[in-house]
Amino acid sequence: MEKSPPSLVKRLLQLLRDKDVHIRNLEALLAQRDGEIERLRTDLADPAQRDASRERTKDFWTPPPRSAGPGGDPYAEFDEADLSWRQSWSRWWRKRLVDSHWMQIGILRQYAPRPLRPESFPAARLAPGRLPHIAVVTPSFNQAPFVEATLRSVLDQGFPRLVYGVYDGGSTDGSAEIIGRHAGQLAFWTSAPDRGQSDAIGKAFAHLAPRLGPDDVMTWLNSDDLSLPGALRYVAEYFARHPEVDVVYGHRIVIDDDGQEVGRWILPRHEPGALEWVDYVPQETLFWRKRAWDRAGGLDPAFQFALDWDLLARFTQAGLRVVRLPHFLGCFRVHQAQKTHQHIHSTGAEEMAQVRARFHGPEMSNDMRPVEVWAQRIRRRGVLTARLLRWGIRA
Repeated sequence: MEKSPPSLVKRLLQLLRDKDVHIRNLEALLAQRDGEIERLRTDLADPAQRDASRERTKDFWTPPPRSAGPGGDPYAEFDEADLSWRQSWSRWWRKRLVDSHWMQIGILRQYAPRPLRPESFPAARLAPGRLPHIAVVTPSFNQAPFVEATLRSVLDQGFPRLVYGVYDGGSTDGSAEIIGRHAGQLAFWTSAPDRGQSDAIGKAFAHLAPRLGPDDVMTWLNSDDLSLPGALRYVAEYFARHPEVDVVYGHRIVIDDDGQEVGRWILPRHEPGALEWVDYVPQETLFWRKRAWDRAGGLDPAFQFALDWDLLARFTQAGLRVVRLPHFLGCFRVHQAQKTHQHIHSTGAEEMAQVRARFHGPEMSNDMRPVEVWAQRIRRRGVLTARLLRWGIRA
């Protein structure tokens, strides 16, 4: 056998050493971020320190305001010497490791359309009889271009403990005919007027509830989104092996009208403090036990935009255990007709303020300063998680 040249062996060994150094550096950065999060959470828990903590954190990540320069940019003549070493380092770190990274939580279209690359899940280990049932509900209204793909993304997985219900709100575009072709594989479906998405989901779950026990699992999948192949089995096995966990979610793939992927959200580990201010959990990846649904009281029918965030907020306030899983579980489709585009600045803004008010009262619900702090924190930790995933480390 021909031996590798000594120089090649040395180079490979050096690459391995460099990789270990990079991993240790990123782990150190993660540990430092964790410490800052804990300090901020402690401050926010004390009303007397809340305002000071918010201003301190804002100053840490935002340069001091300046009068506009010749080009109209207030930071055009920004001088690094005006900052403390800590502020300067933080700005450099964010620019080099976060702002320049392709993956940005909160941004939907991140790159040119490319073929969808599915997730690779761990091999199944448990017998079907040991798995919980998973009740999936799809609310639909006039989504004929997409509803077939949504249904097949669930049914084609062949999950043996599936309980699938579809509530169509009386579509007039042929959606009901498409759904009807799959009636033999559905536990329940109907096409009738409803009072909105929350109402449709609630009615469908009410039909499925008698078939579920308290430890069984529930989720809904909108009629333009997809569940990734193997996701149901993976989630079911995780719940079966972790009876103490009530709620899980995972990473998101963003797809366009044609089903091509255009972005990815790689989520950091769950942070309850962030959830009080920022709606960052991908709804199509969210699963919970029926006991959690019953304890939180289901969906609030008054919500039509932030209904998933409101449900998560009540899960959190009920003391339920929420875990982020380190795998891509679903696809969120971006297209011009979707509710996210149409209502985010009207109904969406009002409902998001209501969720924040659940935690911090109405006087804080429209304060954007802590929202920005937590949004940036999730974004930074997401980038670190993405860098580790690139090296095969599911952090």
